[in-house]
Amino acid sequence: MVNFEIARKRMVQEQLVARGITTPHLLDVFQKVPRHLFVQEAMAVQAYSDGPLPIGEKQTISQPYIVALMTDLLELTSKDHVLEIGTGSGYQTAILASLVRRVWTIERIRPLAMQARKVLDSLHLLNVNIKVGDGTLGWPEEGPFDAILVTAGAPAIPETLAAQLAPGGRLVIPVGNEANQTLLRIRKAADGTLSQETGIGCRFVPLIGQQGWQLNS
Repeated sequence: MVNFEIARKRMVQEQLVARGITTPHLLDVFQKVPRHLFVQEAMAVQAYSDGPLPIGEKQTISQPYIVALMTDLLELTSKDHVLEIGTGSGYQTAILASLVRRVWTIERIRPLAMQARKVLDSLHLLNVNIKVGDGTLGWPEEGPFDAILVTAGAPAIPETLAAQLAPGGRLVIPVGNEANQTLLRIRKAADGTLSQETGIGCRFVPLIGQQGWQLNS
């Protein structure tokens, strides 16, 4: 029988802190959010392992370190309104919702969105709005957003998402080909100009949509 609380503590220390994630309130959230609830029951014992896991529908839950790194790069505050593209299992959503005022998240695969909603509700994370749709188009009627997180690999930065960033906003997104991407952080200045910082290499499932990859590509 796995002691999930001990497994989470080990994950935080060996996978996050050891790799340079030191933001205290972020580490505290990773210690509290039960990652094992966001994977298929048969894989619960692997939930805190150092790697991605399948969640069905040919999608994955990202490696804990990658979730932490991308969240850290967003430089979130408790007052932020955040847009997430790619709800997946809802684990990244839960991390965000534990840190900010409100999260809007878009998932193109309905069964994943429904399951994520169920788990988030069970954890009383009620500051999350989920819709099924094309994430590359964003959620313009709820913007602008203080931060946007894209959890799938894009061929380029979707102009629609950049447009929905508030002045001072941050967009974190993996950009590259369908096999390998580079993690980017985009900042929007007060005058609307964008600046770009380049991070680590990574590999995500493709971002499917009008401003991403086509489903049959």
